[in-house]
Amino acid sequence: MSTQDFRSERIGFLQQSEIRAMTRECNRLGGINLGQGVCPLPSPPELLEAAAQAVREDLSTYSRFDGVDELRHAVARKLKRYNKIEVDPETELVTTIGSAGAFICALQGLFNPGDEIIVFEPFYGYHVNAIRVAGCVPKVITMKAPDWSFDPEDLERLRTDRTRAVLVNTPGNPSGKVFSRDELGVIADFCKTHDLLGITDEIYEYLVYDGQEHVSLATLPGMFERTITMSGFSKTFAITGWRLGYVAAPAHLAGPMGLVNDLFYICAPTPLQHGLARALEVIGDDYFDEIRKKYKANRDLFCDALVEAGLTPHVPEGSYYILTDVTRFGLNDARASAMHILEKAGVASVAGSAFFASDGGRNLVRFCVAQPREVVEQAAERIQVFK
Repeated sequence: MSTQDFRSERIGFLQQSEIRAMTRECNRLGGINLGQGVCPLPSPPELLEAAAQAVREDLSTYSRFDGVDELRHAVARKLKRYNKIEVDPETELVTTIGSAGAFICALQGLFNPGDEIIVFEPFYGYHVNAIRVAGCVPKVITMKAPDWSFDPEDLERLRTDRTRAVLVNTPGNPSGKVFSRDELGVIADFCKTHDLLGITDEIYEYLVYDGQEHVSLATLPGMFERTITMSGFSKTFAITGWRLGYVAAPAHLAGPMGLVNDLFYICAPTPLQHGLARALEVIGDDYFDEIRKKYKANRDLFCDALVEAGLTPHVPEGSYYILTDVTRFGLNDARASAMHILEKAGVASVAGSAFFASDGGRNLVRFCVAQPREVVEQAAERIQVFK
C-alpha cells in the first residue's frame, strides 16, 4: 500500500467536527443527545404524503438545475409573503442541496481564493470551514454576551482591500441571536459604502421568540441587488435528511451560483422537490405558529433546568440552541466540560470552542432542544445532578 499522503492541501486543516464527535461519544455512553441538531421530530403528514405520492408517480428524472417549476414558484410566493422579498422564480431562485449546498454554490460561484468574508463569532463552524476550503479567508468579529452585540467599528477595523462580503446567520447557530433591524442597517450601510456582498443564512427564520422580528437583510434599502439569501426546509419541517434548500439573489448573482449547482449537484432530489412544492401550498401559518410554541416551550423548560442546576444559559432569541456558561466546573476547557456533563449527567452537548476562533468559548457548551418534549424533560431531570 502506498504511504503517499493523498489528502489535499485545501482540507489539510479539517478535522471531524465536535458535533459529530460528541454524537459518537453520546452513543458510546448511552446518553441523551442534545448535541447534534438532527431534529428527530415528526414531519408534517401533508408533506410526507405529498412526497410519497410524487414517488408513486415516478417523478424520478432530473429536474432543471435550479429546481422544478412548482417549487421555485412556491418558494417565491413564500419569500414575498413571509420575508417581504420579491424574486423572479425563473432567474433569481436556485433549489439547492440544503442551505449548506447554497453556501457552497455562493463560495464557488462568486468568490476567488484570497477573498475575505467577515463573519460574526460565535459562528456556525460549517460556514468558516467552507470558506477556508474555498481558499477564502474568514475575518471574525466577536459578539459580546449576553445579548451577543457587536461593535460597528469592528467592521471597519477588519476591512481590507480583499474584503468581499459580510455573512450573517439570523437567527443564529449557536447563539440564538436574532439580528435587529438596526443592526442589519449598520451592516447594510457598511456593504453599500464599500461595495460588498451580504450573505444571509436564514434557516431558522420561523423560530423567533419573545416578540423578536425576523428581518431579511435583502429587504433593507439598496440591499436586494447585493444580497444572497440562503434558507431551506430542514429545520422548519424536521426533514434534515432530505437536503432541500434554496438561494435567492438577483440574476447576476444567482446565475453563477446556478452554474455551480448544476456542475456539483445536477439537481436536488426530484420527487422530494415535487412533494415539498405541493405541501407548501396546503401547510398554513398555524403550523409555523405551533412549532414556534413547541420550541419555545422546550427552550424555557431546559433553560429553567440549567438555572436550577447552577448553570447559566444565554437564553436564545431564536433557533433551538442554548449556549450555556459552565465556568463553575472550573475546567476552563469546553470539551472537557462537555465530557463532564455527558459522563456525569448522561446528556450530550457540544464544546463552545467549536464556534469560536478566539478563546471566548472555553467555558461554554451548546445544547440543542430540537427533540420531542419527553426527551427534553428527561434531559432536564438528568442535569439536576449538578445541583
